[in-house]
Amino acid sequence: MGAASSMAEGRRGLGRGLSALLGEADADIVPTPAGEAPGTHEIPIELIRRNPDQPRRQFGEAEIEELAASIREKGVLQPILLRPAPGAAGEYQLVAGERRWRAAQRAGLRAMPALVRDLDDRQVLEIGIVENVQRADLGAIEEAHGYKALIDRFGRTQEEVAQVVGKSRPHVANALRLLSLPEEVQSMLAEGRLTAGHARALVGSPDPLGMARQIVDRGLNVRETEALTRRGAPETKSARPGQGRVRKDHDTAALEDDLSEVLGLEVEIRDQGGKGELRIRYATLEQLDDLCRRLTRGA
Repeated sequence: MGAASSMAEGRRGLGRGLSALLGEADADIVPTPAGEAPGTHEIPIELIRRNPDQPRRQFGEAEIEELAASIREKGVLQPILLRPAPGAAGEYQLVAGERRWRAAQRAGLRAMPALVRDLDDRQVLEIGIVENVQRADLGAIEEAHGYKALIDRFGRTQEEVAQVVGKSRPHVANALRLLSLPEEVQSMLAEGRLTAGHARALVGSPDPLGMARQIVDRGLNVRETEALTRRGAPETKSARPGQGRVRKDHDTAALEDDLSEVLGLEVEIRDQGGKGELRIRYATLEQLDDLCRRLTRGA
């Protein structure tokens, strides 16, 4: 079935991946100076500059300190990726490995191993997004801004972005829709007060900020948030079993989340003794058309 095939594809990897993206620049590897190991340079840390277009904006203090402690003990085990810094001869710009670079500074290193390649701005952004998505390091808003930059600055379509990062096109579309939320709601998401599931449920709401505040104040989960946006008011926590929302077991709720992630749409499973319904909600005809194509692809 098309949906099952798509789920399997999503588990195989992230699109073309870093190796494929880097493979595009194999002919542009910067020559290795005499006396250094092929492909790897020891680059003075003071010559390395942060990439202002790095998709990831937030780095936890605890994770940097933990990595710095490891570097003090074992050194840098994996080279970072650099390119010659645009407009700054003799300096380098980070492409991948900012966390390692920050931790190396914390550990007191003066130089660190690096691969240096000639990459254009599009390749740099794509590699940055893929690296962070592979490690689940990007927040939902950071991910959405990365996709938007590929589309706005480099003319990528949503389908092309999806192929590069190994996600479905509806996933990319849903990520971009988060940027339509008010900035305060986006900040609540970036700070972890709301989850991506909460935020997706608020897209298209007549009062997303007011509802977001209710979600935080009342501690609503994603299912309760969806009920809030459908009815305009949160479900009462005092409702007896059998009234209002049906309470689902953990496995059913997890399967709903898995299907929602694969399809990029809200999925609801109603099971009663092994029989029931699978409901998929769409907000636009484009979403319905995309779903129909995916479900009938193998027919």
